[in-house]
Order: sequence, then structure tokens, then C-alpha cells
Amino acid sequence: MNQIRLSSDRGHANHGWLDSHHSFSFGSYFDPEHIEYGPLRVINEDRVQPGNGFGTHGHRDMEIISYVLAGELAHRDSLGNGSVIRPGDVQRMSAGTGVRHSEFNPSQTEPVHFLQIWIQPSETGIAPSYEEKRFDDADKRGRLRLIASPDAADGSVLIHQDARLYAGLLDGAESVRLALATGRRAYVHVARGALQVNGVALGTGDALKLAATGELRLDHGRDAEVLVFDLPGDAPSRPN
Repeated sequence: MNQIRLSSDRGHANHGWLDSHHSFSFGSYFDPEHIEYGPLRVINEDRVQPGNGFGTHGHRDMEIISYVLAGELAHRDSLGNGSVIRPGDVQRMSAGTGVRHSEFNPSQTEPVHFLQIWIQPSETGIAPSYEEKRFDDADKRGRLRLIASPDAADGSVLIHQDARLYAGLLDGAESVRLALATGRRAYVHVARGALQVNGVALGTGDALKLAATGELRLDHGRDAEVLVFDLPGDAPSRPN
């Protein structure tokens, strides 16, 4: 099963200071056909104007990944963490039993453009934690670089779910393949540019759901930056 999720079909909310596109149901946007995909619950493409951001708010039992495409994103949380992440940085916060945090654009002149990703954990009630790592363009050029995994493999950030997240940069003749184990499924999100996935053409903001495919083939990139999620199959994703 392959299903294209066009950028233009996503939910959209423009609050002035925040312009956000929702790949899955979020806030006031509800689409019964796009609530989640396995444990993948949220991909929000956010643009926050200079000097603005999300005030302190709480989360529980969610793996939250921030991936910056342009600009800077400042983070503060109740665990005592404070940092500013930029393109190439990957931030992971496991909310667990509960954490409060804020996110804002520290620049007074430039907007910040980033993806906020939520993945449902395989167990609830864990201790909250925070982590960030950097993956330079050279790490992602012409390949899929593992950036998040359940075992911190290859220096990726640790998430509490049987899911793996890869990031890649593809242009021209560059081509990559990713084998999927039996029973796994994939979700491919094009953060910018364009490329083909198993022969399906995708543009900026488009996504492709794939099940029982065996292998992903990404090629024909045009300044593409892509995220690939390797996810569990049809077993229930929500913790018991």
C-alpha cells in the first residue's frame, strides 16, 4: 500500500506569529484519515516570526523531536535544560511522567523554520529526559543518516519506541536505498526540494506512506532534504 500525502492537503493554521502545517490531526485540525501512522503522531512544519514562540506548556508520555531547517530555535524546560538549536541539530525530549518547556525564536530579525515531530512511546511513565546531537550536511549528503533510534545506534538520539528516523540530502544523480524488514512500514516526508521514492514524484511538504514494500529507493533529487521513518507494522502502537 502506497499513499501520497500532498503538502496542499495538510492542515494549516496561520496565527500571525506562527504559520503551521499539520501532516496529522492536530489542535483544531481533524482529519479521520490522517490521525497517526503507527506510532508517528505529529509532523508539524512551523515557521515562527522573530522574537515569538510557544510559552511554557506541558507534555506527558511523548517522544518529541525538533529538526531545524532554517534559523534558530531556543528551548528551555523544567529539567533545567536550555539551548539554541540550528540547522543540523536534532533535539529529543522524552516527556515521560511530565515535563514543561518553552520554544521560541531568539532572533529579532529572522524567522525560524522547523519540524516538530511526535512519536508515541512504547511504554508510559518513564523518567523525562532531554538530548541533542548535531548531524552536519556532510553526514547526510547522498545517504540516509540515522538520527533517532531505540538503541542510540551510530550516535543517533535515543527514542523510546521501535522506530528509526533517517535524514538525507539528495541532488542530481545521488541515489540511496533502505531495506525494510518484513512487517515494517515507512513514512517519507520531503522537508524541501523534490525527489522520487520508488518511482513516485514528491515535492516540498509532500509525504508517502508505504507498507509491505521491502525496500525504499530514493533518487532524482532536486536540492532535496528528506526524512524517512522506519516504523512498526500493524500491531497496536499505543502503550497499554
